[in-house]
Amino acid sequence: MLSVIAVGGAVGAGARYEAGQLWPTDSSAFPWTTLGVNAVGCLIIGVFLVVVTEVWLVHPLLRPFFGTGVLGGFTTFSTYCADIERLVAQERAGTALAYLVVTVVAAMAAVTIGVAAARRALVGRRQ
Repeated sequence: MLSVIAVGGAVGAGARYEAGQLWPTDSSAFPWTTLGVNAVGCLIIGVFLVVVTEVWLVHPLLRPFFGTGVLGGFTTFSTYCADIERLVAQERAGTALAYLVVTVVAAMAAVTIGVAAARRALVGRRQ
């Protein structure tokens, strides 16, 4: 199980790294890339969990590989915390607070939208 999660985590971390390369964020800028990666990851986890818990029977290692590994490696709430600390150190406490709140709201909204969209799209396809 641990090996499956580790491989998934490496895949997810690689994808997150590539997102940072495609959309670099200057250290003095608002961390849009991290916010986007976390929101997209939460949207995907919402869809994924509906599919693997309510629709299809899947291999028992798929959930730890993709949910914990890939999406855990892709989303980056540790970088989110480091970004907040960096913004505060730059004396941008207001921006740090806004980022703190917007990220949590975006993540919760994204997972909720992912769950609702998956359920709507997959109605009648349950096995």
